[in-house]
Amino acid sequence: MTSFSLPHGYARIECVGSFHELVTTAFEGGINALCWPRTLRGDFHEVVEHLIADQGITTLDDARLRGLPLSAAGRAAVDCLLEDQRLLREHGLSPILDLIHGYPRDEEGAPVPTDVYSFHVDSATTEADTWLCTYHGPASEGLRNDEARRRVDIPETRAELLKAFGGEDSDSDDFLEYLSENCYDLHYAPLPQAQPFSFGLGNLWRIAVEYPGSPVPPCIHRAPETVSGDPPRLLLIS
Repeated sequence: MTSFSLPHGYARIECVGSFHELVTTAFEGGINALCWPRTLRGDFHEVVEHLIADQGITTLDDARLRGLPLSAAGRAAVDCLLEDQRLLREHGLSPILDLIHGYPRDEEGAPVPTDVYSFHVDSATTEADTWLCTYHGPASEGLRNDEARRRVDIPETRAELLKAFGGEDSDSDDFLEYLSENCYDLHYAPLPQAQPFSFGLGNLWRIAVEYPGSPVPPCIHRAPETVSGDPPRLLLIS
């Protein structure tokens, strides 16, 4: 797996050296993403090759992983997958391991795309984080907060959404609730000079989400754009 380097000049990401640090380091001082860079042992490509899956998303359980007929290198990769899930479960989380050929996409021409290929932030009603790691295939991507603009704050887009809503006041409580209920307010457009960055393979991330009272802005991210022929992704998320 390739090594990971921080996006040049971006101070919102902090690297840590262990799972304990990943759990205990606070989001403060503007830091909204923590990364534990890792070079993992094992052959994750072999694991994926043994997983027969239809197009779309297949969730993998521990028993299926343990039952795969693998070489020693493939078995080492499975051990990594199981160990990461064990660590997260012991921390009180419910990790999901997915084999992903592709996600559903919104129809073209929508004022605000809300599928996971659109840059977005996660949200919660109480304090929470998102955890993720890509083991195989294209990795998740991030976007600097200062290189992004909420799509609902773009005048032309907001006008389209207001027209679809059937209202007249773009700041009314009813319209703002409409934006929130449809998750339109969670999606971002890159600015012209934006340079998205890769989360890399094998790195375990903890990223900030949007919730009332959060001390830092949420981390903007997306599923990577994929084309026909790309290898499937093996993604852990919680």
